Amino acid sequence: MDFDIPAEIQRTLEDLDAFIDAEIVPLQAQDDNERFFDHRREYARTDFEAGGVPRAEWEALLGEMRRRANAAGWLRLALPEEFGGRSASNLEMAIIREHLATKGLGLHNDLQNESSIVGNFPTVLMMRDFGTEAQRAEWMPGFLDGTRRLAFGLTEPGHGSDATFLETTAAADGDEWVINGQKRFNSGLHHATHDIIFARTSGDPGSPVGISAFLVPTDAPGFSVDFFWWTFNMPTDHAEVTLTDVRVDADALFGRLDHGLELAQHFVHENRIRQAASSLGAAQHCIDEAVAYANGRTTWNRKLSANQGIQFPLVELHTEAAMLRQLIRYTAWQLDHRHHMEVTHLVSMCNYRANRLACDAADRAMQTCGGVGYSRHMPFEHIYRHHRRYRITEGSEEIQMRKVAQQLFGFGKKS
Repeated sequence: MDFDIPAEIQRTLEDLDAFIDAEIVPLQAQDDNERFFDHRREYARTDFEAGGVPRAEWEALLGEMRRRANAAGWLRLALPEEFGGRSASNLEMAIIREHLATKGLGLHNDLQNESSIVGNFPTVLMMRDFGTEAQRAEWMPGFLDGTRRLAFGLTEPGHGSDATFLETTAAADGDEWVINGQKRFNSGLHHATHDIIFARTSGDPGSPVGISAFLVPTDAPGFSVDFFWWTFNMPTDHAEVTLTDVRVDADALFGRLDHGLELAQHFVHENRIRQAASSLGAAQHCIDEAVAYANGRTTWNRKLSANQGIQFPLVELHTEAAMLRQLIRYTAWQLDHRHHMEVTHLVSMCNYRANRLACDAADRAMQTCGGVGYSRHMPFEHIYRHHRRYRITEGSEEIQMRKVAQQLFGFGKKS
């Protein structure tokens, strides 16, 4: 078995690095754009007076980065050719995501808001596979040029992982649907034109059947963005939303009636394996930076790295990263060659371990580098704050572990 990175993917990494050096590094260096990445980053990015949402200047810089990446043919790499992409494989995307995150903080691949020169477009693929012909014709151009932006409204004040118990309802009224309810941590609302609202249309609480998804304009009467949750990782785009008798036309139904959770699960495996690869890359960056600091720091007239108390914790993290790297790449390869439900437990293993590793590596790097490691002048607090959320969101680590347990113990299998 060949464990080397395939030659064509290695060439892609080299070409990406050349593009970053030629186009993105100079953009980051001009007009004091470094303020978004150095010790000023949280304050430079966050409009604290406007509810904690991203500053317009920060989003404009990200937009210019994406424009350049799109012009160079990188932004849509993972999309099918029909949407201007190259249909990059899951293995290729996992290797690229790790590579970009290992490079550290920068405009090429921002960890805080998942904006990268190699983009992820789950809404495009959801629309391709679940939208009607009329919806695809209406929505696809806007997705690709940025004029249509979707937020994601699944979580509620009383329900997170237990999404089958959500209390938001949608009732048919002639040719319209009337939606009532609340959503919490409604991500992406600060700039969304529409919101995917999941609501119960039939069935009993706890049943996955009977929940439908709707494309709801954020300027619809009765749609209220009450406030944005300030989080451990600022700026924020996670809104509290109230829907009071919000009316949408019948063509706002997204996907099959009563089967909206299909959308929530769609491409979850591809997204999670890419997130795992990014967390691994961030962890490796923390390890590498801590090693470099320890080798350059002199204490008691010798290198800090000469102390086994410094060496051994980083050795353990470096070893776990090496093992996890092979599992992630193996799982990504499996996703390219088998039905995704056959390897769902492997994706969960990768996801929860990588997200935890990123937090552990950032924490150890802080400890290794001492006071300066704890400061905002090094990247570790930023990496920790960002990746800590992934141990909760998009499937908490407990949910991921339960999925592994189902496979390990045979729960749900026919006897």
